[in-house]
Amino acid sequence: MPVHTYTNWNSRPFDNEEQIEPFRKYFFICEGANTETFYFKRLIDMRKELGIHPLIDIRLWEKTDEDKNLSFAKNLIVFAEKQKHIPENDFDPERDKMVIVFDGDIFEEKVQGYNELIAQIEKTDIAAVSNPGFELFLILHIDGGYEQKIKGHESEYLTMDEKDSYSYAYNVLVELTRINAKKNCKIGNLADNVLMAIEQEKNINQNIHDIKGKVSSNIGKIIEMIINESPNI
Repeated sequence: MPVHTYTNWNSRPFDNEEQIEPFRKYFFICEGANTETFYFKRLIDMRKELGIHPLIDIRLWEKTDEDKNLSFAKNLIVFAEKQKHIPENDFDPERDKMVIVFDGDIFEEKVQGYNELIAQIEKTDIAAVSNPGFELFLILHIDGGYEQKIKGHESEYLTMDEKDSYSYAYNVLVELTRINAKKNCKIGNLADNVLMAIEQEKNINQNIHDIKGKVSSNIGKIIEMIINESPNI
């Protein structure tokens, strides 16, 4: 099976507690193979501490084997769509939502078709975009991250380095954490500060329909929506 599903649904201390089915499941699938996986696993483990409604579940679809390094949002959508139709993945199209997490930087100069891509995702699912990339969202988990490291430096985040990549956010994150986010699972512990990140994200552009040339993220906004969801059953 191409994906491994990570969830802590019904991880209860007592076997005699009633097992219930979630009302809605949010399946996160990410362009990045490592950093995002470290983060969302930690976030999923925190679902009770965050006060997420008992009938709302968050799951991570981890790409495996030859699909592990599959990237580029367009390919990710096709891949994720296939996963919905595999019975073992337990996706209910009537209630569940897929959250596709990808970087906006590739659409700054190199790739066209961003608006069409977002429109395609939003027909049935949720687009979670950070520009330039996920490391920007992680910086927002650090106290003063916006005021000290993003505000006034926006153009640096969206300037390519000599290797034609947007490495500024990654370098700032290494400076702040002393962790290589691409290789060290400890970066996932930043999820402990997700409520801070949600608030700091409100200082940057959260409108994913208009990200070109703008430091942007709506990941915190989506997590806040999930935290606040109260199923009307």
